[in-house]
Amino acid sequence: MARKIIYPEERIPLARLVPMGAQHVVAMFGATVLAPVVMGFDPQTAIFFSGIGTLIFIFATKMKVPSYLGSSFSFIGPVLAVTGGHAENIPYALSGIAGAALLYALAAWYTMRRGPEWIDKLMPPVVTGAVVAIIGLNLAGSAVQNAIDGTLSIATSKDWADVCVAAITFFAAAGAAIYLRGIMRLLPILFGVITGYIAALVFGAVDPHAAAKICSAAWFGLPHFQTPRISIGAITAIAPIFVVLVAENKGHIAAISGYLGRDLSPSLGRAYLGDALATFVSALGGGTPQTTYAENMGVMAITGVFSVCNFMMAACMALALSLCPKFGALVQSIPLPVLGGITLMLYGLITLMGVKIWLDAKVDFCDHKNLVTAGTSLIAATGVGVAGVTVGAVNISGIVLGTVLAIVLNWLLSFERRDEQDCATTFLPD
Repeated sequence: MARKIIYPEERIPLARLVPMGAQHVVAMFGATVLAPVVMGFDPQTAIFFSGIGTLIFIFATKMKVPSYLGSSFSFIGPVLAVTGGHAENIPYALSGIAGAALLYALAAWYTMRRGPEWIDKLMPPVVTGAVVAIIGLNLAGSAVQNAIDGTLSIATSKDWADVCVAAITFFAAAGAAIYLRGIMRLLPILFGVITGYIAALVFGAVDPHAAAKICSAAWFGLPHFQTPRISIGAITAIAPIFVVLVAENKGHIAAISGYLGRDLSPSLGRAYLGDALATFVSALGGGTPQTTYAENMGVMAITGVFSVCNFMMAACMALALSLCPKFGALVQSIPLPVLGGITLMLYGLITLMGVKIWLDAKVDFCDHKNLVTAGTSLIAATGVGVAGVTVGAVNISGIVLGTVLAIVLNWLLSFERRDEQDCATTFLPD
């Protein structure tokens, strides 16, 4: 029996909307907090602007594109190159983030004026599918390390306990998605996290210091806001990253379109605009750059719920969370094995979204150009990973490298060829 799809314009009863919104908050929380921690930003501020940015995006797209916006990992290398890891330099990085947002807004304006065809030529399905798959594959390492440990070894009783917690979390979420009915089938991530947290308590995997922080955290507290300080060097180093956001957003829109069974490409320009405005507003207040989140796309894919009301509720919850350090401490206390068990499923779904883009567009992998473009960018990006490659003083993450490589290879290899390859002459192994 075909799964019921809840479309963007459909409303959801409040009794269901609250836990479904909470599920999206849980899905985005780890990455949205991790990115600012790595860049030296205030996580509470990042959460605040993820809520604001999501609402901006929803209204900019006229409530037609379901997405949650969170901290972008694509900016980590350039931002650290500007700040040097020193918090006092963050205002300079904010000017570079604002510059990227302005260039992104120009791309949005041109797309809204001329249509998405120029993006389709620059980034055909072979590129967008690769970009989406790259995101999932680059995150794979963190999922496995969270599920086991950073050394990828299982030697002690604690290691075995962590693996058990990750496995219980994974099977609880997968089982809820496949076997449960009614509202619980729409809440596999939340169900998995709660089940995994209980298992972590039983196995003693919850950090006692994290529990102490929950008790000591205040019920109310404002985020730490700060404003940009103009730096030409920072703008030059950070602003070009908008190209990666253009590719990511196009890939996300294509993936959502495929699962939704509805072409959202006419809204691509407005999606760019929403992303750009969210990033610009975040930069003005000291937040991280924003991007549509693949983690939440994974939640949509597994639940079939695409209602924008869901994301409005999640955004409001994120805003409340950013103003309540105690709730933030509770979510941050979720043990890494629990996050590992959940992200094993989510990141796998993200990778397969890229494959689905290829399948839906009938990308011809008998064509050498497509093989080289997709294969090379996937391997290079996955090989570099989240750690990135350092060129001079600038660190380039695997997602950035793979995205740029896919775009450049597709362009370089698209010049007119003397003959067309077919499957009989392809160099794929037998």
